[in-house]
Amino acid sequence: MILYVLIGVLVLAVAGCASVVWAARGGPRWVRAVATVTLLGGEAVRAGRRRGAKRGGGDDGSSLGSD
Repeated sequence: MILYVLIGVLVLAVAGCASVVWAARGGPRWVRAVATVTLLGGEAVRAGRRRGAKRGGGDDGSSLGSD
């Protein structure tokens, strides 16, 4: 079941990236709308990561190899 969810997320991510490229080349209105939603979703994810890092909950991997 989890495999189907991961495949679905992957398909949505690829379709979102394709819509952003197509919209940049002057695609139809619905493609520009999908691209806008995709870009806003990416901004929301980045904002969430920034908030988590400010609280000290983010792991940026900087402690690797510092045993």
